[in-house]
Amino acid sequence: MRIKIISDSTCDLPKELIEQYNIAIYPLTVVKNGESFKDNVTITPAEIFAHVAAGGDLCSTAAGSILEYQELFEKYSKDYDGIIHISLGSGFSSSYQNACLAASEFENVRVVDSQNLSTGQGHVVLKACALAQNCTDLDALQAELQAYTSRVEASFLLDRLDYMVKGGRCSATAALGANLLNLKPCIEVKDGKMGVVKKYRGNYAKCLSSYVKDRLCDREDIVNHLLFLTYTPVTDACLDAVKEAIRQHGHSFEQVIECTAGCTVSCHCGPGTLGVLFVRK
Repeated sequence: MRIKIISDSTCDLPKELIEQYNIAIYPLTVVKNGESFKDNVTITPAEIFAHVAAGGDLCSTAAGSILEYQELFEKYSKDYDGIIHISLGSGFSSSYQNACLAASEFENVRVVDSQNLSTGQGHVVLKACALAQNCTDLDALQAELQAYTSRVEASFLLDRLDYMVKGGRCSATAALGANLLNLKPCIEVKDGKMGVVKKYRGNYAKCLSSYVKDRLCDREDIVNHLLFLTYTPVTDACLDAVKEAIRQHGHSFEQVIECTAGCTVSCHCGPGTLGVLFVRK
C-alpha cells in the first residue's frame, strides 16, 4: 500500500526529516492582535517573541477547521491507498476532533491522536513513517500507532513563567513565588495532559543538567534509538550543560536530534523552554 503521512505543524520536526520522509504538514493558526497567521509559514517563533517583548499581548493558537482538513485529505486521497494523519493531542486542541469529522468523508483516511505535542508528537509521526513502508492494513496501522502514543515521554523545563501567567495557565502569585525562590518547573505530558511534576531551584543551566539526569539516569525502560533535544531560545551555556548531561546519562542514543520548538510551544511557554523527548520500551 502507498501511504501518505500527514501531521499538524505542532510536531516540530526539523525540515530535513520532513523532506526525507515526504511528510505533509498542516500548519495550525496563530492569532496575533486579532490577525490570523499560519504556523511557520507566515509567522515564526522569533516574531512571536519579538511581539511580546515589545509589549504586545500573548499570541494564541487555533485548531484547524473541519473544512480545512477536508481540503487537505482531498488533496492526497486519490493519489494514495491510505492516509494517516497524526494530530496534536486531543487534550490540547479540537484539531483531533475536527480531523476525525473530516476523515469520516473519506474511506482511506485514518486519524491518530498523538496524545502529545512538539517532538513528542514528532516521535509518533516518525513511527508512522516507519510502519507505513510495510503496511497492508490501514486500520491495523492506526491501532498500532495509537497504542504507541502511550510510550512517548515528553517533558520540558521552563526558565520563566510570564507566558504561562499571560495565558492563564499559572497565577501571578504562583509565578511571583517561583521567581523569588528561583524555581524552574518541569512540565510533563501524561495521559494527554500537561502538569508540573517537579520544580528545580537555582541557576538554569544547573537545573537543566539535573532535569536531564532525572529523566535519563538509571532507566532500563528507554528505547535508545532517538532522543529529541527541543527548545525555544536558550543560552549556549544552557545547551552545553544539557549536551554534557545527555552524554553522561543518555544511554548511548543512536541519534540525538536538536530542534527548535514551533509556534505552539513558543506561544504558551515562551523563551527559555527546553525538553528531552524519547520513547519507552
